[in-house]
Parts: sequence; structure tokens; C-alpha cells
Amino acid sequence: MREIGRIIEGQECVAEGAAWLAAREPRFAVALTQTGPLPLRLRKDGFEALLSAIVSQQVSVASATAIWARLKAARLTGPRKIGWASEEDLRGCGLSRPKIRYAKALAAARLDYAALRETPEAELVALLTDVPGIGRWTAEIYAMFSLGRADVFAPGDLALQESARVLFALDGRPSEAALREMAEAWSPWRSVAARLLWAYYRVATTREGIR
Repeated sequence: MREIGRIIEGQECVAEGAAWLAAREPRFAVALTQTGPLPLRLRKDGFEALLSAIVSQQVSVASATAIWARLKAARLTGPRKIGWASEEDLRGCGLSRPKIRYAKALAAARLDYAALRETPEAELVALLTDVPGIGRWTAEIYAMFSLGRADVFAPGDLALQESARVLFALDGRPSEAALREMAEAWSPWRSVAARLLWAYYRVATTREGIR
């Protein structure tokens, strides 16, 4: 079987990863005293998870929630239903023209979601980002939270960059490339490091605001 690494299956896995990180990086140990236990944040994989990510792009949480509720009420969250739906139907649920195109592209892609569970990260990201509307950040978030990969990171995330700036006392917010390199030291628990940094971000922004 192809190597996909450790899978996070429950809260005990997150706790194990957090303990590993704290033992190797004193700043993480300090951050954990302020964040408390880290959240599991696992969700189902499959078409709906990626469609929901597309819906959520560049809109507020409240707007995304409302659009998703309308899609659910119209029973337009499955690949066949999206494929058959008219542009008018989808626009009526709140999707913009680009997102309608992305939703239909995802439906037409016919991804083998079961096979993705056993697909190594680099290949997984390549397969997902080949679908219009799915970027690397979305692919990495899907790997983290829908597939439970323990050693995936999303260095393009602005909250992770800002959190790392504060926690590691950096002169400025690290670039995506710089944070990706920095995160190599947190393998094989990079997904837990991301959870920790997101949790610490809430602490840091409350304390000092965002630059």
C-alpha cells in the first residue's frame, strides 16, 4: 500500500501529537498552556466536503452558512444533482457565476473519494488542484480535516502565518514558502501543529490584534 502516514482518528491522537510537539519545541509547550486541549476538527470526506469549501471561498461564515442551507434545502449538494441543476437554480441558492462553474467542474471530475483516502499527499494535492476552483490551501485543508492526515500543513493560511509570527517572535509574517520550510521540523505531526497555531492565533489576536 502507498505510504500516507498516520491518520488522526480521535482526540487521543491530537493529544499525542500535541505532547510530541511540546517536548520538542518549547514555544509550543508555552502555547499549549494558553490554548488548552486542541480541537479534533474532523469532518466527513467526499463531494459535499469539497463543495462546501468552494461555497465558503471569499465570503463570510454567515453568508457561506446561509448559501449552504439553501443548497441543502434544494437538495443540491450531490454530484448528480449539481450536474443536472440549471445555472438559475444554483444562482437562486446564492452561488456566484464562478462558483457555479466550479461546482459543476467538481461534479464532472468524478473523483474517486474512496481512493483519495489512500493517496499520498503530493498526488492528492495534484489531483484536487486539477479541478477548477480548488487551490492548494483547499486541498491541504481537505487532507487535514476530511482525511485525517496527521502530517499535512497549510502554510498559505494567513492565520497560521500570523500565529507563527507572534509565537516565534519573527520580524514579519512568514511567506508561504518560509512557513512550509519551518513546518518541516514539526513532522510527523504537522496537522496538530496547525491546530495548535490556529488555537494560539485566537489567543494572540485577542492579546495584541493583527498587524
